[in-house]
Amino acid sequence: MEFYQITEVVRRALREDLSLGDVTTTGLIPRDLRGCGTIIANEEGLLAGIDVACEVFRQIDPVLTFQPHLSDGTHLTPKRLIATVKGRLCSILSSERVALNFLQHLSGIATLTAQYVAAVADTKACILDTRKTIPGLRHLAKYAVAVGGGKNHRICLGDGVLIKENHIIACNKLGMELPEIIKQMKRKAPHTLRVEIEVRTVTEAGKAAAAGADIILLDNMSLEEMEEAVTVVAERALLEASGGITRENIRAVAETGVDLISIGALTHSAKALDISLDVN
Repeated sequence: MEFYQITEVVRRALREDLSLGDVTTTGLIPRDLRGCGTIIANEEGLLAGIDVACEVFRQIDPVLTFQPHLSDGTHLTPKRLIATVKGRLCSILSSERVALNFLQHLSGIATLTAQYVAAVADTKACILDTRKTIPGLRHLAKYAVAVGGGKNHRICLGDGVLIKENHIIACNKLGMELPEIIKQMKRKAPHTLRVEIEVRTVTEAGKAAAAGADIILLDNMSLEEMEEAVTVVAERALLEASGGITRENIRAVAETGVDLISIGALTHSAKALDISLDVN
């Protein structure tokens, strides 16, 4: 994750929260009153976003001293000290919510990802995220997935080819069937990009492999269908399972022999980790 990405996201978040100032802090706290804030974990999880929190405090008040005590990827336990920030209390208070929002959200994503990764240990399956992210936070969310041990699928529409059902329907209106769609995409795609296509049946998976697809996404298939697709494709393409993946069934999905498992919930449904800031 590039620093400029952190800077811009933090700038937007602070503009949102402080567009009218902080009337409570301004009305109660003298600017010269100094103190210390301690950021503490209140539950077990995986830390992510410490540099983002640091940037929040820096943009609010460059004179604040932010001291991280843990790095991203650290396993958190209740009451564990994450960081301290010292300086003007008014600055710490105005920074608190935005800094915690980032830490809680990103740590929640990293924690959930790590749980899925652990569930498929000792299989060949790799855990992937999707583009189902909160608008404007994609780079941070995908960074948190990586902290949790997952891999990033496409960052944006231009860094990978994924022919989905609606693309296929649109191409069918032009008289193109699945093999022709794949072959045309392979002719037109940059040579650095692999071509992936979404299929709904084992028969379609076989046709996609025969047409030269690099990756075949098995959309909402049963475990039995996934196993059959693995046999039919016979390693001519990577197989990605997607749709309806939960922590309860992911081990069984991995054991079908698929190579990749993509999970939108990593970024759109991760529960924020409970992290707090106390001043003294």
